[in-house]
Amino acid sequence: MILVTGGSGFIGSHTVRALAALGESCVIIQRRSGEVPVYLADLPVVSEQADVTDLDALRAVGARYKITGIVHLAGYPAPRGSVGGIEATEDLVRGLLNIVRVASEWEVGRIGLASTIGVYSGVQHVGPLTEDTPVLLTAPHPIPRSKKIGELLGEQLAESTGIEIINLRISGTWGPAGHEDPFFAAPALVHAAASRSPIDLSGLLVQPYLGDGLDLCYVKDTGRAIALLQVAEHLHYRTYNVASGRLTTNADVIDAIRRLQPGLNLELPQGATRPGNPLDITRLHDDTGYQPEYDTARAAADYIAWLRAGNSR
Repeated sequence: MILVTGGSGFIGSHTVRALAALGESCVIIQRRSGEVPVYLADLPVVSEQADVTDLDALRAVGARYKITGIVHLAGYPAPRGSVGGIEATEDLVRGLLNIVRVASEWEVGRIGLASTIGVYSGVQHVGPLTEDTPVLLTAPHPIPRSKKIGELLGEQLAESTGIEIINLRISGTWGPAGHEDPFFAAPALVHAAASRSPIDLSGLLVQPYLGDGLDLCYVKDTGRAIALLQVAEHLHYRTYNVASGRLTTNADVIDAIRRLQPGLNLELPQGATRPGNPLDITRLHDDTGYQPEYDTARAAADYIAWLRAGNSR
């Protein structure tokens, strides 16, 4: 069985579903409940109430199930302004140490470790970003900063334990069960279209523009890529971009929505403050056969239909 931390969450739940499609059963752990969420109840999945910062709770899960692999996606909610503080950083480090410790005890061969496209923040580069692109030691936000810490700590732990720890540099991800994102506008645009209401951009950290671009990956593709990396017989690298491999601008998202719903009032200012770069997915494709199945138009249509069906997660 594959242990998926954060398996009831946005990307985690889609990863569990993708693993099931590949014939893998999963154990998910949740901090507040041991019940399988209703949106995963049709899958070969079990749930345990545990926290990755609690080593005894993790060991108890391993005593009940034969864990053969781990996908570590769990994050740590914290009050606004405290992300990256002492307690959150302590949880980050303790959680990863505990995961690697139990993986060693259970003789798990591979851990998939969530990272982010944000590790490339500040890099001046023309064209697609490869995993070998040099990244800065600093980061402008606690999330990419913590992921850089995780990648370095994971590298040290992999070398000291012999466990294969794979960095999953996950690009901007949108789709069912996701919430409006503070870093990019696509989810807010889709929610406005689905509800036929004005765009609410209050949750974004900066004003978006039509020309702002990002490697946007639909969450069903993201989950499938992570699952393929977890079950691949052999991987040649420690780090993989989990992405669509293409640049999507806010104008592209709006055009896709308007083809579905002509005349919809979705307006953003002209110009671009963040033109962006796509992520190179050659490694991912070569080692797993992955190809994204959702272009912008198909993703927008699927997401809007899911929201209009009354779903909220």
